[in-house]
Amino acid sequence: MKIASILNQYHDKFITKYGDTALPGHLKAINAICNCHTPASGELYVGCSNCSHTEWKPLSCGHRSCPQCQNHEASRWIDRQQGKLLPVPYFLITFTLPYELRSLAYHNQRLMFSLFFFCVASTLKDFGLNPKKLGAEIGMTMVLHTHSRKLDFHPHIHVVVPGGGIDKRRRQWKKKKGKYLFHYKALAIVFRARFLAALNESKLFIPKQVPKKWVVDCSHAGKGITAIKYLSRYLYRGVISEKNIVSNHNGMVTFKYTESKTGETRFRTLKGENFLKLLMQHVLPKGFRRVRDYGFLHSNAKKILFLIQLILYVKIKEIEQRTRPIFKCPCCKSPMVVIGFRYTGEKSG
Repeated sequence: MKIASILNQYHDKFITKYGDTALPGHLKAINAICNCHTPASGELYVGCSNCSHTEWKPLSCGHRSCPQCQNHEASRWIDRQQGKLLPVPYFLITFTLPYELRSLAYHNQRLMFSLFFFCVASTLKDFGLNPKKLGAEIGMTMVLHTHSRKLDFHPHIHVVVPGGGIDKRRRQWKKKKGKYLFHYKALAIVFRARFLAALNESKLFIPKQVPKKWVVDCSHAGKGITAIKYLSRYLYRGVISEKNIVSNHNGMVTFKYTESKTGETRFRTLKGENFLKLLMQHVLPKGFRRVRDYGFLHSNAKKILFLIQLILYVKIKEIEQRTRPIFKCPCCKSPMVVIGFRYTGEKSG
């Protein structure tokens, strides 16, 4: 079931009910998704050199919340991350903002999410540098998710971390031993203190009922590629797959999700305009980066990563650039070439 058709159907009701509180980015996302693969997103004039057939092809909108496009960008991101993988165990660490701070986060997204990334990164970095824990610089790939499986607003950051770090002074790789990378309770205590201190410095009002215990989960992630592919699902294509929308009937939309604790399939039914509200609350501020690399995995640390790869005897392969899918002639199936372009719609955000 296409999200674009649901957006078109309930657009007016959504504006009537939530227009006063909807952010500009929400309206741009709706406009982009509705226009995806239509002339409003632009068209390419393509021709076949074999049989001379020509036609206009509508383009995708390119919006990172659109479920109909951006598959190429997600694949390219996986390729880049795969080129950084090391022959060591990997860990997946998840930091979650408590319920009491979610309203504050929603209304101050750019600042709150920036502080979120900063505090998670500094906490893990200092744990790695601590001689009692590892005594080395670690590398991290972080991805911000704002949704629960039920699509409620639930900000959390997933961190994929190789099980070890580099001692740059000794040019030595230090392997992490033990069941966990770092103890989750100790991480939660330090992260909570740093985040609240950062909120105080930013002059944001902190609710009185902030819990004393925050949630940090740590688990093994195998060789890392499984976790990377899992995180890639929601980087560029929105928070729900269209195949999980099971019905749209009598003004009500039903979607399915998997309950994390039991693994059972559950269903949630909402009014169409409320379903749109649920989706739009996960559209990030314009230009805000959902995924970030730190430590020796940062793009500015290529020399250090190369040193680590040499130490660990990694066979370095040159990453082949993925080519975009080509248009095939409907008559003879030969590749078609671009002849012209036209654009008549509004620019999407």
